[in-house]
Amino acid sequence: MNGKIYLMGAGPGDPELITLKAVRILQAAEVILVDDLVNPLLLRHASADARIMAVGKRGGCKSTPQAFIHKQMIQAARAGKDVVRLKGGDPFMFGRGGEEMEAMHRAGIAVEVVSGVTAGIAAPASVGVPVTHRNYAPGVTFVTGHSQDGKRVNWAALVASLTTLVIYMGVKTLPDIVAQLLAAGMSPHMSALAVQNGTLSEQRQVLATLETLHSAMIEKHIGSPAIVVIGEVADLAGIGMTSAADIETFAHVA
Repeated sequence: MNGKIYLMGAGPGDPELITLKAVRILQAAEVILVDDLVNPLLLRHASADARIMAVGKRGGCKSTPQAFIHKQMIQAARAGKDVVRLKGGDPFMFGRGGEEMEAMHRAGIAVEVVSGVTAGIAAPASVGVPVTHRNYAPGVTFVTGHSQDGKRVNWAALVASLTTLVIYMGVKTLPDIVAQLLAAGMSPHMSALAVQNGTLSEQRQVLATLETLHSAMIEKHIGSPAIVVIGEVADLAGIGMTSAADIETFAHVA
């Protein structure tokens, strides 16, 4: 009999932000395929007998081919092993979980999704920013700043939506994103926030405006992995900041 595949979210980084269900399944898993952004401390929950495979994927770095990951998952499951595919955040939020679910379905292998806390909510929350707030935005849009196969985000449509924009994998392409948002009519003074290594002890963040965010990130040495939040809700970061000195202090909070 085939084993089962668990597409599991490891949460945003803080090892305490993983679900109880995920811990229970990790403890029983026989094979665990782990992404780069997963906190290694979570592997303390794994059985000493579990086979652990690093199959990292990160922009700008050497990545494990997706086809190879599918092959390893299928081979282990067909050998009767229960397999955890452990991903940072949530497996269905820019984590290729959908692709892996389809591949397992084609192979005739059972899949269960174990949701996780996504960085797009947890990183802003760590500095007091709610991605939704009835006084500031009618909703939130989670979007990738990393296009694939020439497909591009319709930034003009997102500006018109008036939703909070939460951008994953957008550090490298931020200048282009900002240019398109400005061209679509977003105010250059719109509040903008970047949070690097959200929820971890090494977390760093900077609050700026849309037109100054990129330069502020360079000045404060904030890079990937980072979540970018654009919208009025960003003003809630460190409520009470009224001066440049306050904002400078906030930018240096670890």
